Order: sequence, then C-alpha cells, then structure tokens
Amino acid sequence: MIKKIDLKKLPDSEVEIKAEIPSENFDSYRKKAVAELNKEFELPGFRKGRVPENIFLEKVPEITILEEMAEMAINDAYPKIVDEHKLEPLGRPEVSITKIAKGNPLCFTIKTAVIPEVRLPDNYKKIAGKIAGEKEDIIATDEEVEKAIEEIRKARLPKFSQNENLGGQGAPKVEPREGETPIEPVLPELNDDFVKTLGNFENVSDFKTKLRENIKLEKERVEQEKKRIKIIDALTEKTEVVLPKIVVEEEKIRLLSQLRYDVERLGLKFDEYLKNVNKTEEDIKNEWAGEAEKRAKMEFIIKEIAAKENISPSEEELSSELKHLVEHNKDVDETRARIYLSSILTNQKVMEFLESQE
Repeated sequence: MIKKIDLKKLPDSEVEIKAEIPSENFDSYRKKAVAELNKEFELPGFRKGRVPENIFLEKVPEITILEEMAEMAINDAYPKIVDEHKLEPLGRPEVSITKIAKGNPLCFTIKTAVIPEVRLPDNYKKIAGKIAGEKEDIIATDEEVEKAIEEIRKARLPKFSQNENLGGQGAPKVEPREGETPIEPVLPELNDDFVKTLGNFENVSDFKTKLRENIKLEKERVEQEKKRIKIIDALTEKTEVVLPKIVVEEEKIRLLSQLRYDVERLGLKFDEYLKNVNKTEEDIKNEWAGEAEKRAKMEFIIKEIAAKENISPSEEELSSELKHLVEHNKDVDETRARIYLSSILTNQKVMEFLESQE
C-alpha cells in the first residue's frame, strides 16, 4: 500500500514522483529482507546462508537491512504507481530515498523519463499525400543500359594467370613502360552464349530488356526512398514533441556503434581511427546530436501515426517473417525478434499508409 503520491511533470518529458509507504507496510518486508541478506552472509563456523537469525542480526548493521527492505518495497510500489498514473516510462528510473528508519514510513522520490506527447499537425495526411503525389517519369536510358553492360563484361573478365599472353583474351590492363602503347584487356563478346552464362536469358535482346527493367526498378526504389525521407522531414518540421534526454543519448550511442562497426569492418582499430581524426567518442556523439534528435523524433512520429490510424502487422505477417528469420538465425531470441520485426513491419505499413494519401 502507498499512502501518498505526488506527481510533478518536469522539462524534457520527465516526471518526478514523491511517494510514502506507511510504516506497517514497510515493516512487512523485514523478514523477507533478512532472509535474502542471510543467503550471502558468511561467518566463520557457519555455512554460507546458514547463520542463525539472532547472530545474523547482531553482526549486520540495521541500515543494511533497512536498505534491502526499501529496495524490495520500491520495486513492488513502482509498477503500481506507473499503472495508476498511466505512465509510460523510458529507461531506468532514478531513485532517491528521502526518509528511512525503523518503525517509520519509507519516503522516496523517483525521477524518470516518459514517452513524450506527440502533437502531429492536423493536416499530416495532406502533407504526406502532396509529396507522395509528386510524379516523375522514371526511365532507364540507353546510356545507362550500355554502361551497366560494360560493367558486367568487365566483371566477367577471366582472372589473369602467368601462362596467358599479355594483351590476350581476358588479360588485365598492363601499365606500359615508357614509350610503349598501353595494352587494353579484351572484354568478353556480348553474344547469346555470353548472356546465357549470366542467368535465364534467351538471347542478347532478352537480356537487354530485362536489364533495362531492373535498372528502372532500382531507380524507382531510390526515388521512393527519397520521397519517404521528404515526407518524414516535412512531418518532423511540423510536429511538436519534446524528447527526453535519454532518448537522444541512446540514439547517439547507436550512431557511434554503427560507426565503430563500419570502421572495424574495414580492418581498422577504432581507437586508431579516433586518434587519426583527432576526436574522442564524446566529440563524435556531440557532433551527431542534431541527427540523433531527428531520428528519435521520427521514431515517435511513426509510432503516433500507427496508434492514431490503428496500423500494425497481422499475426500471419508477423509469424511468417519470424519463421523466416529463425530459419536463417538458429540462435535468435524469438521474443526479442518478434518485437523487432513488429516494429519494422509497422514502420513499413505507416510509410505505405502515408504514401497512399491524396
């Protein structure tokens, strides 16, 4: 039982909770606290966790028992406070005990970040629809097709071996000596036999047609991604939301982790990279504060639209994606994977919803 609760809203989407647990309720945790502390208590002549209670109480300071009682009491009280006041906390709460003594009420203060209020613009659908409706003719030009073909032919050059004659079929370009003419490699001939080695193509004409279609599809994908970014940027600019500091900080940490991964994937040590650019991890995180805030804000906007429009993946969609993920990652934690996939699918559906507006 919690006797008194005072809740105060703070800046940066944080709340402060002041609460009091009556002495009789606080004292009810004493027996459990003593038993828990005794499990790890060691004393010469006794087995660990087997020290008689009267001897244990003589050896252990009263404040140690009271602090264990307080931890148990607050752990029980906090979820009830959250539920009663319909809070949506983020991260680990900051707890301060303001009064603790035997036979007295337990008084404490909790400060925690909460999911911020998101105020979307009233016309957010129109904003999205206007951008989504911007049409652009997308084609694959002859020049793009020919350039792609040349790259494919280059990629199919046989590996050079010492037994091949310089300048022969498939030989790489050789840097000439002074006064000599450069020797260019001879690319594979573009004929029906060659394109059949690339995939299920009937002939050169069929290959070019399908290549043109693929180039067009890729350009459409890139254009769609640009529009999605433009929609989110427009909504972000018009949406009111005060982000908790912890959210921005976590996003900065994610960006830093991605940089570390990219650097180490190139075979470099991250510490050496930082030394070369003459920066600390904190410097980089501070440089990314704006980007981190933008990404965090975008995440809350998408969640708000999903809630407002009742958008979520179906159980069939989620189960299908989870099955596919588990098949390719045997050690995956299915509970976490399900949460992750639900978020990804919801984001996708929100963007499709915004793109469908007129």
